[in-house]
Amino acid sequence: MTKKELAQRAGITAVHLTRLESGSASEPAPETVAAIAAALDFPRAFFHGEECNELTPEAVSFRSLSTLSARQRDAALAAGAIAFEIHDWIASRFTLPQPQLLDLRHEDPLAAADAMRSHWGIGTKPIAHMIKLLEAKGVRVFALAEQHKNVDAFSCWHGEIPFIFLNTFKSAERSRFDAAHELGHLGLHVHGGNAGRDVEREADIFASAFLVHRGDLISHIGRVKSLDQLVIAKKRWGVSVAALARTAFNSGLLSDWHYRDLCRHMSMLGYRTNEPNGIAREKSVLWRMVFGELWKEGITRENVAKALSIPVGEVEALIGELIAEDHAAIPRQRPQLSVV
Repeated sequence: MTKKELAQRAGITAVHLTRLESGSASEPAPETVAAIAAALDFPRAFFHGEECNELTPEAVSFRSLSTLSARQRDAALAAGAIAFEIHDWIASRFTLPQPQLLDLRHEDPLAAADAMRSHWGIGTKPIAHMIKLLEAKGVRVFALAEQHKNVDAFSCWHGEIPFIFLNTFKSAERSRFDAAHELGHLGLHVHGGNAGRDVEREADIFASAFLVHRGDLISHIGRVKSLDQLVIAKKRWGVSVAALARTAFNSGLLSDWHYRDLCRHMSMLGYRTNEPNGIAREKSVLWRMVFGELWKEGITRENVAKALSIPVGEVEALIGELIAEDHAAIPRQRPQLSVV
């Protein structure tokens, strides 16, 4: 909502709302707070709580920032601030995995990807589950709600804790790449402060190298002969066929002419929007474990929302899409979780 829309719904003037927001007005009357709370569908107690840790655009690494309106950007930042509240409430009750990221600000993207793989003991092997890996290494992963679907993904630091927010309305392959891209930002461009095409290109190079190790690619593909070969092979690394083609080209397995021809072929077949041979969407293990433990204590998502004085829909939007319903896929490397 714009300020004008909110003021109309709450039955107050836009000038009065601006003064309330800036703090230049006197303490609002109880009926004014009630009207604003009703218009926003937030509990009244939220407006009497402690200040939220608000995110600033300078502290965040956004993908496709040039295509975002200020309204879309600010809405995503506000969702991030609420995610901090949820996280801090959970962290006060559980011992969550500690961050194990490297400061890679002085590395080039390819060397940075190798350094992170080595630091995490991955070697050259494919990454079976990106979200599980990130959570095991101390990264907090949240989802972006439908109203933020124009935001590809973003990342930031909250104190010493790294956060990644993923668009769950994309293909599973694209979401994995976004996660690796944001991991690149967290290591290469610590605490934001950088923007532009060069920064995004660095994060893309990092993501490609992190998801598909060049040595593993060469040993399992060799020279690329056809698009069908890539469609079959991409499942090994869990990337899109377009991303695999680009990585193969960067690794010298495709000529410039052949790569361009494959790109035209992919566009003609609609592979840019409908991923062939798709994989299952990744889910969170950490949040499933946390809410499973809370459930044993009789604490539901509604209880968490009430404790934080936020609508339960905010909890659902940030975590609900990431909690797996099936219990078959138990991660090989579980995040270490203990009750405080």
